[in-house]
Amino acid sequence: MKRPSLTTPLLQIAGLGGLLLLGACGKHEAPPATAPPAASSAAAAATVAAPAAPAKPGTAMPAAAPATAGTSAAVAPAAATSAAPPFAFGKLTLGDAVNAGHEVTRVADRFASDDKTLYASVATVGSSSGATLNAKWSYLEGGGQLVSNISQSVATDGPAITTFKVQNPDLWPEGKYKVEISIDGKPVASQDFNIGKR
Repeated sequence: MKRPSLTTPLLQIAGLGGLLLLGACGKHEAPPATAPPAASSAAAAATVAAPAAPAKPGTAMPAAAPATAGTSAAVAPAAATSAAPPFAFGKLTLGDAVNAGHEVTRVADRFASDDKTLYASVATVGSSSGATLNAKWSYLEGGGQLVSNISQSVATDGPAITTFKVQNPDLWPEGKYKVEISIDGKPVASQDFNIGKR
């Protein structure tokens, strides 16, 4: 009977050890089997950006590091959230009637002195956790006399309509007026209008 050689088991152990070392260094990464196609696309984009960070010399990646699909999925929503547009002015519309959605339905820049209620509808875009919209109504022919100064806090995740109104149970003085809109104290729009006989 032939006596087994000692070198064969040593070569097998050395080969197995080399494979283990390569696996621990991340040199032999297997693609994730359970990632859905959409997550794979996002993971591919995130994986391309990941190597830009320089690796410290002498450090090895942990064995769990190849599972980047789960990490990438958490990064993608954060990027989408941070890309939300900031709260901003969209459009100012004046009129004497509004619908249930607070939008002006009869647009005008000339009103009758017996119109009891005037509306300024302000369309905004973007998201806000509490921006302050302000409408300042002035009678220009009365030396810029303040008619009304109304503020409203707005919290929204997208486009919104905020409507301001002024009421006068009596007749409005005839002449030129102005409404000025500001967001957090910064002027964003103004519109002149007239009140007189129709």
